[in-house]
Amino acid sequence: MKKYQCVCGYIYDPEIGDPDNGIAPGTAFEDLPEDWTCPICGAGKALFSPVD
Repeated sequence: MKKYQCVCGYIYDPEIGDPDNGIAPGTAFEDLPEDWTCPICGAGKALFSPVD
C-alpha cells in the first residue's frame, strides 16, 4: 500500500494507520473516510500526494 504525504510534511503510512483518530493499521489511504483530515495540520485528503 502506498504512503501519502500532506502539504505540511506529515506522511500517512497505511501500515500504521492513524490510531489516535480511529484509523486502524492496514487501512489504505483510499479507504480513509472522506472527512478524515491530517492529524497535524487538518488538511483534507485532496491535499495529500502519493510518496514514491
